[in-house]
Amino acid sequence: MAVTAYAPASTGNVSLGFDILGLALKPISGELLGDRVSVLADAEEFSLELAGRFAHKLPENAKENIVYDCFVGFQQAMAEQGKTIPAVAMLLEKNLPIGSGLGSSASSIVAALAALNAYFENALDDESLLRLMGKLEGQISGSIHYDNVAPCFLGGLQLMLESKDKISLSLPTFDEWYWTICYSGASVSTAAARDILPKEFSIKTTIDFGRQLAVFTDALHRGDRELAAAMMQDVLAEPHRKSLLAGFDQGREYAMSQGALAFGISGSGPTVFAVTNNKEAAEDIRSWLEQNYIKNEFGFSHVCKIDNDGTTISEAK
Repeated sequence: MAVTAYAPASTGNVSLGFDILGLALKPISGELLGDRVSVLADAEEFSLELAGRFAHKLPENAKENIVYDCFVGFQQAMAEQGKTIPAVAMLLEKNLPIGSGLGSSASSIVAALAALNAYFENALDDESLLRLMGKLEGQISGSIHYDNVAPCFLGGLQLMLESKDKISLSLPTFDEWYWTICYSGASVSTAAARDILPKEFSIKTTIDFGRQLAVFTDALHRGDRELAAAMMQDVLAEPHRKSLLAGFDQGREYAMSQGALAFGISGSGPTVFAVTNNKEAAEDIRSWLEQNYIKNEFGFSHVCKIDNDGTTISEAK
């Protein structure tokens, strides 16, 4: 039976957890903010159809697409279990812009592997599948890290553990928080965003980073919203990366003037996010960012909640 997997957008770092924290996002409007991948049928050779708002940004050759790499990776994982699987016909609905800071590559990878696993009778358990997702993501970014693939697959707010037995831990969250995100329409590569960072940080910055992450995690578990929000300041990446984001400081100034609890860069940018505790403020900030931060017709802004479902599977239509 043909199957479709939907994998939501995600924001890595969440300001205070560089490469360690990530959360999945779901617009309150009900719109989809994530990629969908379908496995349609067995085939004599691999094929891939493209659809969606950002499909034109992808290579036309199916074997140059990350979804093909996912199929090859899954096929190899099956071979390690002594199983042979046929080639398949697949469909990628590309709804997330590339280089947006919303986990675009992670969304395609997670949806593709989840769809393949469902199509082939869930041959891999979740932990094995997640590790394969991280491996494929590493092929794009240059190093394996899970702060996008883990929340995209599992949902919620994830703290990266990366032990030999478990990749990530789910953290408690505050249901009343709204996450306003805005993609400017520009593109910032993960590699460029990493290159702009210092190779070493001072002892003070390192201590500040550790303290914030520890206090934030503790505040989540104790339900201390005010303290958790106070910790959401990026001492590592933002001071350097914000120079790549035109209008970032003005966006922060406006968001904070409207009562935002926090404002930061989503992943490597250029998407920014604001956290508020009421819908009216979230919508007001969304409207301002839409008018002042978006640079071209590809930009967009949404008021979101945390997507606790993560990747979902349905019958392909």
